[in-house]
Amino acid sequence: MAFSEFKPLDEKSLVDYIKSVPSLSSKLGSNLDDVTIKEVGDGNLNFVYIVLGPAGSLVIKQALPYIRCIGESWPMTKERAYFEALALREHGQFSPEHVPQVYHFDRTMSLIGMRYLEPPHIILRKGLIAGIEYPFLAEHMSEYMSRTLYFTSLLYRTTTDHKHAVAKFCGNVEMCRLTEQVVFSDPYKVSEYNRWTSPYLDGDAEAVREDNNLKIEVAELKSKFCERAQALVHGDLHTGSIMVTHESTQVIDPEFAFYGPMGFDIGAFLGNLILAFFAQDGHADQVNDRKTYKEWILRTIEEVWNLFHKKFIALWDEHKNGSGEAYLPAIYNNPELQQLVQKKFMEDLFHDTLGFGAAKMIRRIVGVAHVEDFESITDARKRADCEHRALEVAKLLLKERRKFRAITEVVSAIKKL
Repeated sequence: MAFSEFKPLDEKSLVDYIKSVPSLSSKLGSNLDDVTIKEVGDGNLNFVYIVLGPAGSLVIKQALPYIRCIGESWPMTKERAYFEALALREHGQFSPEHVPQVYHFDRTMSLIGMRYLEPPHIILRKGLIAGIEYPFLAEHMSEYMSRTLYFTSLLYRTTTDHKHAVAKFCGNVEMCRLTEQVVFSDPYKVSEYNRWTSPYLDGDAEAVREDNNLKIEVAELKSKFCERAQALVHGDLHTGSIMVTHESTQVIDPEFAFYGPMGFDIGAFLGNLILAFFAQDGHADQVNDRKTYKEWILRTIEEVWNLFHKKFIALWDEHKNGSGEAYLPAIYNNPELQQLVQKKFMEDLFHDTLGFGAAKMIRRIVGVAHVEDFESITDARKRADCEHRALEVAKLLLKERRKFRAITEVVSAIKKL
């Protein structure tokens, strides 16, 4: 069977495709008639197949020319698969322990073949809903974020290398446009795609649309998102883009990857942990009130930022006399000045993180694509109460982010609601 032009694969044609690609078939064993295929793409955009063979396994991910959860009425570029494969390889170079290996990429078919994250790996969001603690989550995610963000920034690279790297991802325009729309625009106006837990949150949704101060702040964040090519960001680093066991943390699905503000990734992850925190009361029952688990989530939020801060600064110190051109050693070789520069950089990054995290929270409550943390709460009134409190924290963080000096202050604000 020829695969010279794009066609969506099904289970039968996928076997034929794998047979034609040695880098894939060699992972599975000699008898490809015995492979087992399961379609598991429960996300918004793509087909995802788990392929189990006699001697190995892999995952095939294929991008469709539209948004899967909406249909052909919302077209979407298949080229996102190219940028996803590019980002997986780039991030995998800097954080190989936390990024699955890419075996094969086919640009014509918009298809990636990669490592299968075998059971007991599950999507982190599902683990958070189930109330499972992950003792290495903060350690692993801080490692992943510090390394991928530092090594793709001007703190490490020359301006020439950085511009060449930025240029490679400039074509991921449609995915950035989608983020601009659903994160920074739709929640703040009447949009056919917006939804919320009605009628309980009708007033909350209207309040977001009528809040001038909120709109001013989100406009500043949108500007940074569109204009600041600070590092190669994952672009959609929520708890549904991370697979975990108690010992392993793997970051997947970077199809929104581009060179943007570092705080967009850190904020997305922390914002989704905050959403998970507020959802816990909706999952509590007589057997488990989830109070202990809520404390674990808050500790994790603190640890993620504090560990990230420590590791990022350590990388900066280690390579401060290297090729990075953000702060030339000939100018910033004074230890006192170096400390001042780092302090200012990290303060700004912290405030960006809070702002972007808050914007991501707001869109998950009154925008187009919601989170299972809340959606799986069957009692609408209870769900709306959880969402309302999360929304109040998000608005506070977005509008008042510059007043926060430490992550402990953020956790205190969360506890008050």
